[in-house]
Amino acid sequence: MARDPAFVLRYLAEVEELAEDVLAARQQIVDLDVKRNRNREALRALHKDPEPEGKAMVCFGSTFIELPKAKTKEMLQKDQEHLDEEINNLRKELRVKVNRLYEAQGKPELKGFNLNPMTPEEMKLIHRILEG
Repeated sequence: MARDPAFVLRYLAEVEELAEDVLAARQQIVDLDVKRNRNREALRALHKDPEPEGKAMVCFGSTFIELPKAKTKEMLQKDQEHLDEEINNLRKELRVKVNRLYEAQGKPELKGFNLNPMTPEEMKLIHRILEG
């Protein structure tokens, strides 16, 4: 059963493009996670600082700027929230991209890949049920 070479080439190009999208999304998640961890370290260092008032040196690109510590904490917390939101959005998109890749390859959809974590309220209810 011979296949048309143009069809095979288009199919392989499509699968390759989908795979590249998945790898790019994964790398973007890793990069954002590294940035999020650095922010977390900076917030922790500011929290542990015995001198809560005063100024902190903050790096913006290749420039260091001295800012009040309260303003620095606020900026880092906002950035942390933005990074969390962006990572969650990328993870949702990644699920769709992986499913499209599997579909193009003729593989079955991944089982359990679309699970969402339980909310704190749901966890409290589960604990109540298990305890009593």
